[in-house]
Amino acid sequence: MPTDAPCPPDVLAGIADLELVARIVVEGLVSGLHRSPFHGYSAEFIQYRRYRPGDDLKYVDWKLLARTDRVYTKQFRETTNLAASIVIDTSASMDFPAGAVTKFRYAVIVAAALASVIAGQGDAAGLVARDAFLPPRSGRQHLRRLLALLASLTPGGVWGGAETVRRAADRLGRRGLLIVISDFYDDEQRMAGELRRAQRMGHDVAQLQVLTRDEIALPYGRDVEFADLESGARIPVNPALARRGYRDAIAEFLERTRSTALAEGRQHTLLVTDTAPERALRSFLLARQT
Repeated sequence: MPTDAPCPPDVLAGIADLELVARIVVEGLVSGLHRSPFHGYSAEFIQYRRYRPGDDLKYVDWKLLARTDRVYTKQFRETTNLAASIVIDTSASMDFPAGAVTKFRYAVIVAAALASVIAGQGDAAGLVARDAFLPPRSGRQHLRRLLALLASLTPGGVWGGAETVRRAADRLGRRGLLIVISDFYDDEQRMAGELRRAQRMGHDVAQLQVLTRDEIALPYGRDVEFADLESGARIPVNPALARRGYRDAIAEFLERTRSTALAEGRQHTLLVTDTAPERALRSFLLARQT
């Protein structure tokens, strides 16, 4: 394997030192980026001034125009610091498959790499999970605390995705970046509602959907019994009979999740666990540079 080839997911998943894992992924990522994929989002209103030809129309106060028949634009004092909060799904459904790179371990690697990229550009990264919260801060020591907290998380039970996203958006405070890493096997309407709410608060919201190749393709050749990792319910399945309907259903689910996000102005990226995290994240980060 060439020395510059991405590190396979199973190799990364077997390294206990999460800081080392993040460093391996980030070293491959940064070399492919021409500029920072993350930008500061904080803006403080200063004053109004009369519209001048060439001013950006997005800063026109249309309500003021309706009241006064005069065109004014808003002026802001921009800040360059970014506050980002990473939300990670810790539900039992993420603990799949057994004996391989689970969705949860893959999500942890991705979260560690993203936090390292954000911290590396001098900005603030935070973490929100079901029972864990670390506010966004900058600095190497804070990054190490974040990685240690991330490494201590374990999947299990129901994570309450909508509630966790709401808590993350509220605690992020000023306008910032909210990155949600999940398989999105949640109440779709409630989750979408909370993501929209976060956007209304001014946050830039990005969805990273983590699935395994088996979940997408249902490749099994013999009868299997599936167990719901959250409820414990079991169902026998004949893959030969179920495959076409299953693949249609999962494709519809993925397209619905993607198209809803894009239609509402959220970045959406599908991450499949047999893809090197460096390669998957490069696509996500390059899309932010366009």
